Amino acid sequence: MDTENALKHLRLLWRTDRVIADIRLRHLLAGAGLRAFAALIAVFGLLMLELAAYLALVQITSAVLAAAALGACNFLISAILLIIAARAPSGRELELANEMHSASMDALQLEARSLQTKISSAVNHPLLSLLPLLIIPMLTMLVRTLRSHGASDGEATGPSTGDASAT
Repeated sequence: MDTENALKHLRLLWRTDRVIADIRLRHLLAGAGLRAFAALIAVFGLLMLELAAYLALVQITSAVLAAAALGACNFLISAILLIIAARAPSGRELELANEMHSASMDALQLEARSLQTKISSAVNHPLLSLLPLLIIPMLTMLVRTLRSHGASDGEATGPSTGDASAT
């Protein structure tokens, strides 16, 4: 597994996640704006129309029937506005971002599998089980050799006691 490829895939994954989150946030904000606008229309605009319609209907029918008819119309208008606000986001941008996300996840998983294969082959190599058995005897041989080599060098280069008293 090449670390540069893994980092490249992680960066791509991070960027696509940011793009997806940005698209969803824009859609959420637009929906919230439409809902707020729908509420504003429901409060101010329909209040005046309802008052005018109520006054007109009272002259034709009873006051109770006029209020019920206007209430039903209000519910219908608010339902239509909520349906418009809840529509799906633009499909192409989100679809492209999701494709890039899945491609980078697939590539990252492939890199992780290759790393796992390399690690498992290195760990499960048959000679690696013999390595601890060979290291300790080799280290003891090396230490003995260095000690004996160091002791023989010390005797050959060290001053003798007879030479020191003669001078």
